[in-house]
Amino acid sequence: MQDNPILRSLRNLTILLLYSVSYALISFFVLYFGLKLDFNSAIVESLVSAIILCGLTIIWHYPAKYISIEQNSLLKVLISHIITATISSVIWMLLIYAFMVLLLGFEDTYENYFYYTILWRFLVGLMLYSVVVSFYYIVSYYSESQERAVKESELKNLITQAELKSLKFQINPHFIFNSLNSMSALTEIDPRKAKEMIIKLADFLRYILATNEREKNKLSEEMKNIRLYLDIEKIRFEDKFSYSENIKEDCNKAEIPNMILQPLFENVIKHAVYETLDKVHLTLKCSFDEAYLKIELQNNFDEAAKPRKGTGVGLKNIYERLNLLYQRNDLMEVKKEKGIFNVTLFIPVTDQPEIKN
Repeated sequence: MQDNPILRSLRNLTILLLYSVSYALISFFVLYFGLKLDFNSAIVESLVSAIILCGLTIIWHYPAKYISIEQNSLLKVLISHIITATISSVIWMLLIYAFMVLLLGFEDTYENYFYYTILWRFLVGLMLYSVVVSFYYIVSYYSESQERAVKESELKNLITQAELKSLKFQINPHFIFNSLNSMSALTEIDPRKAKEMIIKLADFLRYILATNEREKNKLSEEMKNIRLYLDIEKIRFEDKFSYSENIKEDCNKAEIPNMILQPLFENVIKHAVYETLDKVHLTLKCSFDEAYLKIELQNNFDEAAKPRKGTGVGLKNIYERLNLLYQRNDLMEVKKEKGIFNVTLFIPVTDQPEIKN
């Protein structure tokens, strides 16, 4: 979040004012108590030098801004600042002399005192320049780091959103193409079923369009779409598979990534139902496991059947989406043993309202 320009200006002005007042006080104590300058001269010179220094401090911002450490060699930066510091220190002393002697007309004793301390003044000018310019460099580096961090964060979010959308768009084409092929065949064999399939597919696509921009959805809403998806596949495969579910009542209110479940079921249809002559039974279970919504899909499969070749979009898609959304790679478990294939998703629900464990 960027600073308000007015607040930033007020903050900078306050820092400059405190800096000038601090210098004036320190200068007075050094001149009066340390160098034994008379009280009036010490007061006036402290104020004059502080005002001049305030103006120079504003000007010193430009060397720090335009002599970049990142874009120039260290030797060039040092030489540039030594020259600038020397000129600034000389100008600072000349302006103090002009104000105190020529304009304000202080006595000859002050002029002698000024010449006596001229080397000390020159070194103080160099030191002040170094401190101020170093401060500007630190502030500039910090500001640029903050801006880079914000831009990198925004870019990372844009990339993540683009990747999520890309993964989401990979979900549907396979299913839609298969459905269209089935409808094409059914129009000649069984027009009634073809019509039913068209209506259900239209409802399915309508749901996708309505929720496409959502990152998350309630489980109850996702399940409506899953049941619609299974109804469509039932028309294609008839009695080749059955489905049952055991969902705890409180789970329906939990939010899960949009369209995260559909690839699970599509994976079963593609690699179990399609590949076997035996009936496949799908079981979906949902419950709470501490700070997670545990979603488990289980199905039997024919171990002797030759695995079907595919692009591996389904389960890989789910894994990558969970990783992108929650920045974790341990939210999905896949087990395959003794003719049972089991996929478990762990959706973090710590911050979700109205969830009962």
